[in-house]
Amino acid sequence: MTSAPVKVRATCHCGAVALEATLPHGFDDIGRCTCSFCARRQAAAVTAIASSVHLLKGADNLTLYSWNTHTAQHYFCKTCGIYTHHQRRADPSQCGINLGCIEGVNPWEYEPIVWTDGINHPSDR
Repeated sequence: MTSAPVKVRATCHCGAVALEATLPHGFDDIGRCTCSFCARRQAAAVTAIASSVHLLKGADNLTLYSWNTHTAQHYFCKTCGIYTHHQRRADPSQCGINLGCIEGVNPWEYEPIVWTDGINHPSDR
């Protein structure tokens, strides 16, 4: 990965939730996951440093979904239902930021987007 870190702002659809985060690799590591949840959600995500994710507004408007090991923590706007970000199961020091929520980004311009094997996650062995 060769891109420099990038600071981004992301919002849900209705604007109730806004956050900023630093992407350590810029947009070089956009991906989708094949786990049972992500395969249904279908949102491409890009890596952020978890400690760099700061909610600018709407913390009280976020709802959390977690299951199984409860390591991955997926956040959604209570009003519009949009997934904004999640703490990663594979590396909890990272967050995935919904590419479609990042201001000024058109996700379709990054196709094809790589899929990671979440079905065969090492924590499930």
